Amino acid sequence: MKAIQIEEFGGPEVLQVAEVPDPEPTDGQVVVDVARAGMNFADTHQIRNDYLAEQTLPMIPGAEISGTTPDGRRVAAMTNGGGYAEKTAVPEAWLVPIPDQVSDEQAVGLLLQGLTAHALLHYCAHVEKGETVVVEAAGGGTGSLAVQLAKQAGAKVIALASTEEKHALCERLGADATADSRADDLKEAILEANGGERVDVVLHMSGTGFEAELGALGPLGRIVVFGNAARHPNHVATNYLLQTSKSVLGFWLVPLIAKRRDLIGSIFAELFGAVAAGELEVVIGGVYPLSEAGKAHTEMQERRTSGKLLLDPSK
Repeated sequence: MKAIQIEEFGGPEVLQVAEVPDPEPTDGQVVVDVARAGMNFADTHQIRNDYLAEQTLPMIPGAEISGTTPDGRRVAAMTNGGGYAEKTAVPEAWLVPIPDQVSDEQAVGLLLQGLTAHALLHYCAHVEKGETVVVEAAGGGTGSLAVQLAKQAGAKVIALASTEEKHALCERLGADATADSRADDLKEAILEANGGERVDVVLHMSGTGFEAELGALGPLGRIVVFGNAARHPNHVATNYLLQTSKSVLGFWLVPLIAKRRDLIGSIFAELFGAVAAGELEVVIGGVYPLSEAGKAHTEMQERRTSGKLLLDPSK
């Protein structure tokens, strides 16, 4: 089969198509014919081996897929790697049935990024009606879903994005205001977007602008860190948190899946149901041939894309 198998760590240039053996399922696994593979910013960390978990070579990247089982079921699944391929072996217990009203593209967009957006808002930040939520990278896959889910929770949403096109997308999805994520004074840009008032929640993934966003939080405000796109560590003075009554939380999806699997099924049911009912939009930013995985990674890192990026292994 065709797959992106990397033999050395590096940037987008290591993402080359190779012919590799078909996966051999172990007990309890099913081989899925992959229709679409999802791409995430975390993938750019994994191929460089600077992600939260140590990676090993050779490696087929890709942590989420949609496709068809040998008995004809349409399914989606999170995977432990192996998604950038024509076929991948997945534990039967991890398969999520795709409703008829949901496309392969939408299904993949609801896996890692839909689950992340939902967990950030409801499991970590515990957003309440009437609160103000700032969403970083609001035009991206996770951000565009978080904007909508925050609005549905009754929050006021301020979307941070880098272009007018992305601002327009966020407003269409329900954002109450937008701000330039690259503003020279990001704190003031956020406060201005909120009518001069401080905010209650920030969803932070960039690694940059952290201090400005922390400064824009009001008392009892929460900033949830779920990424570090700029690969820039930040430091927090605990005495400052004590004096200002603010909270900083970190979130990585893997421990939630491992420790609270009881939540995962209900969250997926809610997300898939909302899309099937036309109440939630999965923004698809592009479907790339497998051979253009490197191009997709480059465009994602350079912030030239919006929404969810996908690979089509058949091309």
